[in-house]
Amino acid sequence: MNPFQRLISPRLPQAAVGLSGEAASVVQLERRGGGLAVRSAGLLPLPAGLVRPSFDEQNVSDGAELAGALTELLTSAGLARRRRWSVALPEAATRTSILTMETAPASRAEAEEMLRWKTERALGAQLDELRISRERLKSDAQGRLRYLVTAVRLSVLAEYELVFAALGWNAGLILPRHMGEAWWLMRDGGREAAGADSLLVSSHAEGFTAVVLRAGSPLFVRGVICETEDRADELYRFLLFYRDRTSPQAAEGEAAPAPLYGAGLGRLLVAGTGLEESEARAVVEETLSTAPRAVLPADLRLTFPAAGIDFRQIAAPAGLAALAWG
Repeated sequence: MNPFQRLISPRLPQAAVGLSGEAASVVQLERRGGGLAVRSAGLLPLPAGLVRPSFDEQNVSDGAELAGALTELLTSAGLARRRRWSVALPEAATRTSILTMETAPASRAEAEEMLRWKTERALGAQLDELRISRERLKSDAQGRLRYLVTAVRLSVLAEYELVFAALGWNAGLILPRHMGEAWWLMRDGGREAAGADSLLVSSHAEGFTAVVLRAGSPLFVRGVICETEDRADELYRFLLFYRDRTSPQAAEGEAAPAPLYGAGLGRLLVAGTGLEESEARAVVEETLSTAPRAVLPADLRLTFPAAGIDFRQIAAPAGLAALAWG
């Protein structure tokens, strides 16, 4: 099951905004031939400290200044009159986890109670403090139920929504940046030669989020807050975890969701800033003894300008804009 299936609507906007602690980006897409094309795009660096992404603390230091920056960005991109948007929030302002039900619940009420307990434990906050998106994933090899859970604190979300309201926006879909980026690896059903997995590394000023996808569905997700110089080591640790959980020896183990039997990682998408694709690829090759193929806009059937803006920096809002076509 596609974890975005319940979110997809033909009425979703064809334009999206992406936010981080470093910059704001905007993308409008259109259909072209058998794929999509960037109709308009823009990127604007933000003043240091204006947006401080955090799951627990204040994010926006000056809402009026952020609204002014977004107005400047949209005006430069020719999109100032648009009011309907999807929004990719900063990674560090959100948390995402995959929950596995170790035992089958006896009733729907028991299932909800188990999910509530697991969600609060995984996200480190009470449910009544959070805006949560929860989607059921394909069961693992042992038949256990799995759920993709994404959350943002209501207090943090309110900061951004006040800015959007000041701009007169209708922000119908608000998700973490890595969700928009991962969509590019989901939209083709995750088709990859020999059934290999795909890896997204969504890098940002505060760390990175790593997502492994199998057949277009999230298999593992890990958000890491770390210094820039520690990212390669943290990615190495995540890949060791992935290798250990997907080896043939893990087939009978408690944590194996679906043994891989050596298919490995076939595709690599490095988005955001702070971690170069060559560095991430080197870590993958060292850890897994495989050389994943870098994912380029052409591989995604996306017509992208040859110069001006790096796809890595607008992959998140572009992915959310692509949801307009399912």
